[in-house]
Amino acid sequence: MDFSLTPDQQNVRDTILKHCQQFSPEYWLQHDHDAEFPQEFFRSMVDGGWLGIAMPSEYGGSGLGITEAAVMMQAVAESGAGMSGASSIHIPVFSVQPVVLFGTPQQKQRILPRVVSGEDRVCFAVTEPNAGLNTTEIKTRAERREGGGYLVNGEKIWISTAQGATKMLLLARTTPLEQVKRKTEGLSLFYTDLDRAKVEVRLIHKMGRHAVDSNMLFINDLVVPEEDRIGEEGQGFKILLHGLNPERVLVAAEAIGIGRAALFRAARYARERIVFNRPIGMNQGIQHPLAKCWAQLEAANLMVMKAATLFDKGQDCGVEANTGKYLAGEFAFEACHTAMLTLGGMGYAQEYHIERLLREVLIPRTAPVSPHMILNFLAEKVLELPKSY
Repeated sequence: MDFSLTPDQQNVRDTILKHCQQFSPEYWLQHDHDAEFPQEFFRSMVDGGWLGIAMPSEYGGSGLGITEAAVMMQAVAESGAGMSGASSIHIPVFSVQPVVLFGTPQQKQRILPRVVSGEDRVCFAVTEPNAGLNTTEIKTRAERREGGGYLVNGEKIWISTAQGATKMLLLARTTPLEQVKRKTEGLSLFYTDLDRAKVEVRLIHKMGRHAVDSNMLFINDLVVPEEDRIGEEGQGFKILLHGLNPERVLVAAEAIGIGRAALFRAARYARERIVFNRPIGMNQGIQHPLAKCWAQLEAANLMVMKAATLFDKGQDCGVEANTGKYLAGEFAFEACHTAMLTLGGMGYAQEYHIERLLREVLIPRTAPVSPHMILNFLAEKVLELPKSY
C-alpha cells in the first residue's frame, strides 16, 4: 500500500499552506491571548469550500476522502495555526460523517449544504462529566413524548465551539441501560438545534487553545423532532463509531502538523543562534534530538495515512486509527518539548510561538481518547490480552 501523496493530495497540501500564509503566527498568538474565535480564518476556509472536502459533491462538498481531509488539517496546523486553526474547522469536517453515511436523502439535503456553507455551525455533544470515555454509561436521556419527537435532559462536557454553534450532533440514551441486552444498545444519535432557551452553554477556562472555546452543556427539556434522529433508534453508538475513527485520524494529522511547526522553528533557531562563536545547531546535542523527532513524526504520519486510506476504502481501521493517534500525540509532544529545550529560555517566550504550540499539542495527546486507553485497546485487539477495563 503506497502512502505517498497523490498529485491531487499534494495540491491540497500546497494550496492550504499557501492559503494559511495570510494568517501570521502573530494572528494566532493574538487570538489565543484574547480568547477570540478566528472568524477571518474560518470564513476564508468556508469561502474556499474547504469545510466540505470530505462531503459528497451533490451536497456542495468536494467528494474527497478522509485522507484528503487529513492532509488539509495537517497543513493548517503545520502552518503555525496549530490547534487554534485546526479546531476552528475540525468539527464540520469530520463530525457530520454519520450524516453522510446514515442520514436519509432528505436529511443530507437539509443538513450538509448548510454545514459546507458555514450557515450552520456544529458542535459534537457526546462526552459527559460522569462517563468520560465510558460512552455507554452516559446519562443524557431522550424520552419519547406524546405528540412526537423526544424530550432530552442531561449534561455534556468538553464541547468545542458550542459558544457559536447553531446545531449539535447529540448522543443520548433512548432506552435505559438496564433494559438493553448490550450496553452499546439503546443509544440514539441526533442532529438538532442548539436551542439556547433549553441548553445552557458554560465556558470552561483552560490551559491553551483559548481561541476556540470548550464548554459544558446543561440540557433541560429540549424538544428534538423525530426527523432529527440519524439512523435507527438505539443504534447511535454503532453509527457514532463511523465518526470516531475519522476524528482520531484528523486529530493525529493535526498533532503531526503542530510537531512539524515546532520542529522547523527550532531547527531555524539552531542555525541562527550563535553561542561560543558557532551556531548551536553544529552541536550533536542539539542535532540528534531534533533529527529523532523528525523521524518519529514521519513514522507516525505513515500510520495515520494508512488509517485514512483504509477508512476511505470502507475497511476497518480501528487499530490503525488508534495507533496513529497514539504515536502522533506522543511524538508531537516530544517534538514541541524538544523545540522548547532547543530555544532555551526563548522557548518560554510567547514571541517565538513554541510555548503556544507546546500548550496546544497537549490536546491531541490527551483527547479525544487518552494514550492509556489506546494502549488498553491495542493490547486487547492486537495482542489478544484480557480486557482490562
